[in-house]
Amino acid sequence: MIVALIIACEVGFWVLLVAGLALRYLAKKPRLGAAVLLCEPVMELVLLVVTTLDLKNGAAPDWKHGLAALYIGYTVAYGHYTIKWLDGHAAHRLAGGPKPAGAGYGRARAAHEWRLWIRTVIAAAVALGLLQSAIWYVGDAGDVSSLEAWQYGALRAVAIHALVAVAYTVWPKKAPAGRVS
Repeated sequence: MIVALIIACEVGFWVLLVAGLALRYLAKKPRLGAAVLLCEPVMELVLLVVTTLDLKNGAAPDWKHGLAALYIGYTVAYGHYTIKWLDGHAAHRLAGGPKPAGAGYGRARAAHEWRLWIRTVIAAAVALGLLQSAIWYVGDAGDVSSLEAWQYGALRAVAIHALVAVAYTVWPKKAPAGRVS
């Protein structure tokens, strides 16, 4: 059930996003579009409650609970950023707004990658907190090795993303010929 709910939350995120942007730019109802977009965090709250209830009702902690924690962490850190990014592109494509600035090249791109890395740190911190809470909640009553493995996975994601940011810092992406950094 947890996996189905995670999938439903992901699908729901994109459905609400498309609906909110369509209302905002195609139907010319920006307030209603914003209200639809604000419904998105409710899905993560439902996922958190259902995951907690699943553990409370005696389910053995496993990969599904870890995945739920990482999904919630990711949406906390990247959800608003994704919505804002897509909103800028929708405004450009559907409402004649200015073209959104890209990540850039050189130092600007490296700085962008480090800002994304900070989001990954936030996502991991949320996931680690949720996973640790679940570990404490389960206590000695169950095997929490799966949850601990997800904690290490979150830390590996932070480390890998740091390597990506370092790579853009050490070997900056160069602007194509004719473009200014």
